[in-house]
Amino acid sequence: MRRKAAVRRLVATAVLLAALASGCAASIDPDALPGRYRDETGGEVLLEPDGTFSATAVSTDDFSGPADFSGSWEFHDRETATDFVYLSVEDGGLGRIAGIQLYTKDQETVYFHYDVDGPLTTVLHKVDTP
Repeated sequence: MRRKAAVRRLVATAVLLAALASGCAASIDPDALPGRYRDETGGEVLLEPDGTFSATAVSTDDFSGPADFSGSWEFHDRETATDFVYLSVEDGGLGRIAGIQLYTKDQETVYFHYDVDGPLTTVLHKVDTP
């Protein structure tokens, strides 16, 4: 009898934790992503509603300095991993890199994360567009 009760409590706890975890995940509305995002050094990423973007003085990794680049963007909703915006870079703006992931923390915060085992490379917050 005690074993069945313990199993029921364990299952109930697992269900409760799963429900809480799913409620904590930030849901990203791709239609609300367009806007200007800025880091503390003044670097900016501008996501346009037409699917284009421009980046000015943005560091995407720990090895190169700030860069300017542009191209098109597309939101990728990942059910099992972090959602991200894929930036397709045009005209060699990042050297040989043709694209890069801009991760979404929430509706107001995006970031580059070059080394998944290291700290975030650059965090940008949505700002009011002048």
